[in-house]
Amino acid sequence: MPEASALREAPWRAGLRAARAHLVPGLILQACALALVVAYYQHPPTHAALDALANFRARTGRLYGIVATGLFGGVLPFVYLKLHPATRDRYTLAQGAFLLGFWAYKGFEVDLWYRMLNAVIGPGHDTATIATKMFLDQFVYCPIFAVPLSTLVYAWCEAHFDTATLRADVCAGGWYGRRVLPMLIGNLGVWVPAVCIIYALPLALQLPLFNLVLCFFTLILAHMAKREEPPAR
Repeated sequence: MPEASALREAPWRAGLRAARAHLVPGLILQACALALVVAYYQHPPTHAALDALANFRARTGRLYGIVATGLFGGVLPFVYLKLHPATRDRYTLAQGAFLLGFWAYKGFEVDLWYRMLNAVIGPGHDTATIATKMFLDQFVYCPIFAVPLSTLVYAWCEAHFDTATLRADVCAGGWYGRRVLPMLIGNLGVWVPAVCIIYALPLALQLPLFNLVLCFFTLILAHMAKREEPPAR
């Protein structure tokens, strides 16, 4: 009889399956983000509205990233899950509060990352600058730090904060390949174009657009989970 490990789906296959599932909603999401950026540069009323947002963002400083990312990454997806019977029991209020805190922290982290790239690579919006920032974002920052951390946090939350369960999974061997790699592959099709679009905006507007993409992306995932997961889960 084949061993269970031999029957387990290969990480790259799981990632490609997720990428195919995200393809159509991801394209719609990217088109909306691109339309917003084009409108910023070509449509004066949109430019004025986003400049007002950028000024508000500048006045509120780091607090904006903490509050806005906590709202878009934590609160809105949690409310969405609670409004649908198929996913209503996925997270408790305690888990929702924890995820709110996590995404509030992520707002500080991503804001710091964008500021660092702006200082090191430069504020330009030319192709070379955008491509360099995209590469560092998606092929350095995400695989080394951002996605592994998020995977650990969500696994701990899904296990109802049972550290022993999380430790056993991590120590079972091949954790990065089993848990992180499929997520990285599955998300590339959405986030590589998305971050290119984000870096085409001035620094003050990059985090707000990131939050919009993040919110709709998590809602896509929540909707897919509602549609595809068996009720017992």
